[in-house]
Amino acid sequence: MTTPAVPASRVPEAVHRRRWAILGVLMLSLLIVVLDNSILNVAIKTISTPAPTGLGATQSELEWAINSYTLVFAGLLFTAGLLGDRIGRKKVLLGGLAVFGIGSALAAESGSPGQLIAFRALMALGAAFVMPATLAVLMNVFEREEQPKAIGLWAGGVGLAIAIGPITGGVLLDHFWWGSVFLVNVPIVILAIGLMLWLVPDSRDPHPGRIDPVGVALSVVGLVLLVYGIIKGGELADFTDVTVLSTIAAGLAVLVAFVVFEKRSDHPSIDVTYFKNKVFSAAIAALALVFFALMGVTFFSVFYTQTVRGYSPLQTGLLMLPLAAAQLIFAPRARLLVDRFGNKATTTGGMLLCAATLSAFATLDKDTPIWVLEVVFFLMGTGMAHIMTPTSVVIMQALPREKAGSASALSNTFRQVGGALGIAVLGSALSTAYRSGIEDKLGVVPPSLRDTAGESIEATLGVAAKLGKQGESLVAPANDAFLHAMHVTALCGAGVAVIGAVVLALFLPGKAPARQKDQEEAALVTAGE
Repeated sequence: MTTPAVPASRVPEAVHRRRWAILGVLMLSLLIVVLDNSILNVAIKTISTPAPTGLGATQSELEWAINSYTLVFAGLLFTAGLLGDRIGRKKVLLGGLAVFGIGSALAAESGSPGQLIAFRALMALGAAFVMPATLAVLMNVFEREEQPKAIGLWAGGVGLAIAIGPITGGVLLDHFWWGSVFLVNVPIVILAIGLMLWLVPDSRDPHPGRIDPVGVALSVVGLVLLVYGIIKGGELADFTDVTVLSTIAAGLAVLVAFVVFEKRSDHPSIDVTYFKNKVFSAAIAALALVFFALMGVTFFSVFYTQTVRGYSPLQTGLLMLPLAAAQLIFAPRARLLVDRFGNKATTTGGMLLCAATLSAFATLDKDTPIWVLEVVFFLMGTGMAHIMTPTSVVIMQALPREKAGSASALSNTFRQVGGALGIAVLGSALSTAYRSGIEDKLGVVPPSLRDTAGESIEATLGVAAKLGKQGESLVAPANDAFLHAMHVTALCGAGVAVIGAVVLALFLPGKAPARQKDQEEAALVTAGE
């Protein structure tokens, strides 16, 4: 009796033969979406420089340029996942890539921070349709036993994009104007669309859900209000301000309404019952917390390397290589540790390693040897790889195969929301600590400029440059205030990672005994038929 014949019926032979080529195309389309966010991280400083070099964006406009993308992306992922399940994932992928390409071309030509924020939101509209569809196609092209390996490579692709993003950004900014970091997407989009038309099969859910416009509207409005409140609080360095408190409260109220509505709806965009599964909930929460810490840290580490240490955008990109290299090396191999020690030990260890590396940022100074930063980045990437791959596999395999789009969208939504909140909360912690550190040093600045000068280290140094000789006395205090703010923020991030480790240690399953594992796998094969 030959067992391998059973699963073969689930994936057509022609598709099975092309599966690795298909994975390559899926990773290329994913690469562009992730690449763009990591490219932007290096361009932040250039865009904050006054025209003609940049757009003269303020700290809060920069947070919005990143978060307008993230919020539209996170808010629409679910609907995009559902639409893909309903009308076909290939169609959704192609449409998403086209919109993303158009948004990129427009963003490159932005004439003001406001335009950039709007076109980034358009890019996100396209990206939201690409991300969940890539993982859903993957789940339908690979047999269950090959899925962890394919997801490992897919996660490695995300790591690769995080790596080449800053370097590509650095090279482009050294030679071209800031808009080139967006324009570079256009040729890649065209290539990906061509390959996709040729190679990727279409697939859909035989029993798709109905679209839930009210749920989508509530989730987007709730998140936008919440993040707006948090960013505004950081900008004013005052979280007791009426506008800030009322916006945050309104955001939370809308999100509560969203959960209540979804519970009662017969076609919810997020099936709240999934969260009754403790393992599923813990894995999703951990992913959100990792991204919360990571996005917040990349935001301030760019200012540390470029402004305090004086490295160029390209050098900054190269300095971030160890973070990505570690993810590339360990993401595909994390399953080996899971096989040996179980999900709980692997992911909790990874999360504690992330917490330790975040705490290490609190020791960095303006003359710390640069290799220390490199080691910290490498260890941080190692920790992340051992959280992202195992939790992604847990999430994807916790739901039935035809719900792949929903599971993928859920994990992405929480990752993005975690990232947006990380930038908002940790960015606001950074602004608040910076303003309180620099405020009493701004005596040489004309009163009309003091408020602007206290907004961020870039703003202080910009004002100092305008003042000429008189402003030189501001450079050292600005660096000191920024380092203090960075240390406070890093410790906040480390605290978040420790909470994540506790969640994983409490709720993720330990190592399954060998016999039980065989029984589970047999049950899964039967369930998949």
